[in-house]
Amino acid sequence: MFFPYFYFDPTIIILIPGILIALWASINVNTTFNKYNTVLSRTGLTGAQVAERVLHHHGIYDVRIERVAGNLSDHYDPRANVIRLSDSTYNSTSIAAAGVAAHEAGHAVQYAQNYAPIKMRASIVNVCRFGTPLAFVFLLLSFFVSYEASGTLILIAVALYSLATVFQLITLPVEFDASKRAMVSLEATGLYGTDELAGARKVLRAAALTYVAALISSILSLLRFVLIATGGRRRR
Repeated sequence: MFFPYFYFDPTIIILIPGILIALWASINVNTTFNKYNTVLSRTGLTGAQVAERVLHHHGIYDVRIERVAGNLSDHYDPRANVIRLSDSTYNSTSIAAAGVAAHEAGHAVQYAQNYAPIKMRASIVNVCRFGTPLAFVFLLLSFFVSYEASGTLILIAVALYSLATVFQLITLPVEFDASKRAMVSLEATGLYGTDELAGARKVLRAAALTYVAALISSILSLLRFVLIATGGRRRR
């Protein structure tokens, strides 16, 4: 009788905490957004109008605001100098929409004011995008060269794989700063009451935790990659 053999990689256990944290963060941000998406602001301003107010508050008038399909697909595109707000934000007058729109406007303000971390993130994004697949290529090559040469290839592989973690590490202050700018701008307009500002802050805090979860997951993934790479070298 044939019994299939399944190989269990024990290093996969390292990823479990990151997966659980990321799952919790995702549930938390969706729950928080949905809660405050039903709370309409007393001003009646849409997400698009809020983003515009934040931009104007900082003397920025050359950034376009467009609608993009999807839910929570909001983002600022620095190449086109456009803030794209999702269906759940663009025309919505909810507190959640106000917070999200102000946050994306915060990113536009960061670029306008030459905020160093966001410039740094933009400069390495393409390198980081190809770092992970290239890391596995170098790791694979390390099995076909001499023991001495394999050490160099593994170091290169680890360095390439670590770029994803570096990217997440830089992203964290960028996102927190954008949310801080958003809240300062919303408070400065005087359009929102204390309870409304508190709701917007909770939405942004929940969103920020997803980036914390992403960083933790990236660090754990890097640790696993290092263990796999060095473990394969020891078995040679």
